[in-house]
Amino acid sequence: MSGNRQSSSSAAGMLVVVSPPLDAERCYRAVTGRDARFDGWFFTAVHTTGIYCRPSCPARTPLARNVSFFTTAAAAQGAGFRACRRCRPDAVPGSPEWDVRADVVARAMRLIADGEVERSGVPGLAARLGYSERQLHRLLVAELGVGPLALARAQRAQTARILIETTDLPMADVAFAAGFASIRQFNATVREVFATTPTALRRTKPGTTGGAPGWLTLRLAARAPYEAAEVLLFLGAHAVPGLEEWDGTTFSRVLDLPHGPAVVQLSPAPDGGAAVTARLRLAELRDLGAVVTRCRRMLDLDADPAAVDDVLGADPALAPLVAGAPGRRVPASPDADELAIRAVLGQQVSVAGARTLTSRLLAAGTPLAEPVGTLTHAFPRAAVLADADLTAVGLTGARRRTVAALAAGLAAGDIALDPGADREEAGRAMLAVPGIGPWTAALVGLRGLADPDVWLPGDLALRRSLAGLGSSDAEAAGRWRPWRSYAVLHLWALAVPSLFTRPATPLPRPGTPRPGTATPPTREPALPRSA
Repeated sequence: MSGNRQSSSSAAGMLVVVSPPLDAERCYRAVTGRDARFDGWFFTAVHTTGIYCRPSCPARTPLARNVSFFTTAAAAQGAGFRACRRCRPDAVPGSPEWDVRADVVARAMRLIADGEVERSGVPGLAARLGYSERQLHRLLVAELGVGPLALARAQRAQTARILIETTDLPMADVAFAAGFASIRQFNATVREVFATTPTALRRTKPGTTGGAPGWLTLRLAARAPYEAAEVLLFLGAHAVPGLEEWDGTTFSRVLDLPHGPAVVQLSPAPDGGAAVTARLRLAELRDLGAVVTRCRRMLDLDADPAAVDDVLGADPALAPLVAGAPGRRVPASPDADELAIRAVLGQQVSVAGARTLTSRLLAAGTPLAEPVGTLTHAFPRAAVLADADLTAVGLTGARRRTVAALAAGLAAGDIALDPGADREEAGRAMLAVPGIGPWTAALVGLRGLADPDVWLPGDLALRRSLAGLGSSDAEAAGRWRPWRSYAVLHLWALAVPSLFTRPATPLPRPGTPRPGTATPPTREPALPRSA
């Protein structure tokens, strides 16, 4: 939407990618066309009414001279505009730009969305990114118009509105669950952002979710097209007993959150729209923002399917696959540390074998206060695994050493895989661990860090699919940027259609491997027992 990106140097001497200002003419064309594809990419502020809207707002289109455009809701709020009550611009999917980009501003946005400001404040956010508070503030204001506190405040307001309109929680519980420090701050923010009181906001949306005691039910929106059943099937096919559960419709799992383990149950929206219904059972309500962000990342809800399909569909080799599965997403993990450990456990074994090995680790994880169905434990944290005795898991000595070394690196911070991680640095750190090669490091980038531009070198399923399309791994590795991760999913679906709900064109040769299996000659080497 904003054209080519430009580069500028930060005060720390690092190169930072900065998006140029929004193109007002293009934005206005999207507004006049009520184009929902741009919801979340930018916000339209109307000077004559003092409100800001999503591009697809059904209200009468304002005159071009009466509008301004902002890249974030926080910037619109900072300029004195209030959220439209009709189109609810705070409820749109997040901007996919922060997933695509790898610079410090994008990393900051991912950390803020994950609740880093609420957990450790702006000093902790800046320290995690390797910047001073002043440097970070200057970078965010230069590009977005507001600093980290305003961005976090906008997120708290959005979380509060979700809780007000979709639950029967008392307002005091809503305030603290959304991350506000006091009821007074909560009331003032709601009035300022939504031009109404919390009580009036709840009255405007009758019909709260209710449901079983202790559970919250939320609707997580996506950009259409979105095939929720396919994403959930892929996750369910890899479900680990005790940690995850799949019943053919609903995918459930335990999440390890800052204030205790939580359970999330995800199913396609009952109205068949581009959304997922999430039922949440939290140890503490203040983890709500973090769990929503992690579910959105796991389900790839903030992707821009139009941009992805435009690029991949222009390639004759992929065009039929894209046309048969528009809007295909990349299922990720809510916890990259967990995904990294599971990727090592899954080297050179089947999906069933990987699930079995992973389930044997769960006893070291935090147990739920009481089981929920077959769910019993959160995945153990890296610090626990670094000191754990893994002899009973069934791994070779070399694989045990790889798991221990990886866990120790994650626990010490030598390997950073959180939402604000530098993706290139994370890859280099992974490769430095004995027993981890390019394929495993790439898989962690694709499904752990949710990087949209990852190619899996030596993946056997990809090679078989490419052979059926008359291409090769070496040729394809340099194509389809910046959406190579989505190309991987299309090629996996071609190789193993049973993991995907939509039909895929069969390959000319049988015996295709599971997705995520490295080619035998180039797969991750098993270290000798003497290593």
